[in-house]
Amino acid sequence: MRTDRLACAVARGTPQRLKRMRLACLVALVLLLPALPGRAAEQNTPVGRWLTQDKTAVIAVEPCGSKLCGRIVGISFDHPDDPVPTDNEGHSQCGLTIIRGGVPDGEQGWDIRITDPRNGKVYRASMRLDEQRRLRVRGYIGVPLLGHTEVWTPFHAAIGENCRMPAL
Repeated sequence: MRTDRLACAVARGTPQRLKRMRLACLVALVLLLPALPGRAAEQNTPVGRWLTQDKTAVIAVEPCGSKLCGRIVGISFDHPDDPVPTDNEGHSQCGLTIIRGGVPDGEQGWDIRITDPRNGKVYRASMRLDEQRRLRVRGYIGVPLLGHTEVWTPFHAAIGENCRMPAL
């Protein structure tokens, strides 16, 4: 008789065990989902809007076919009536593409060409995300050792007409 009661207790406990196992599997799946390769690559992309280190511009990095490009979408103005600055050829800097040819470098970064809109000089550069999700942009002449790194931060605020950034 005792073995019958034990068998009944085990049989009654089985659905509860299955529910707990299903819940444990679901929790494990949710916790491990960010670690899957597709999600990791998605999180490590520089696509988005970035405030430059000196806080004078916002650059939108976006796909251009199979590469990455970046254009000026925000500009800090000293006075509300200041005109939109122009590049070395007289074109408005608002919407100007300054990052071209962004291709993965094989080391979780991107090789790019970046243009200084003030003088039109083009520099080789690399960009990569750091642990704090900031974008490290290193421009250089010749070899990366002879370069300068800027740290850009994500920018989420609204930008006004003609690339006018809000006061920071």
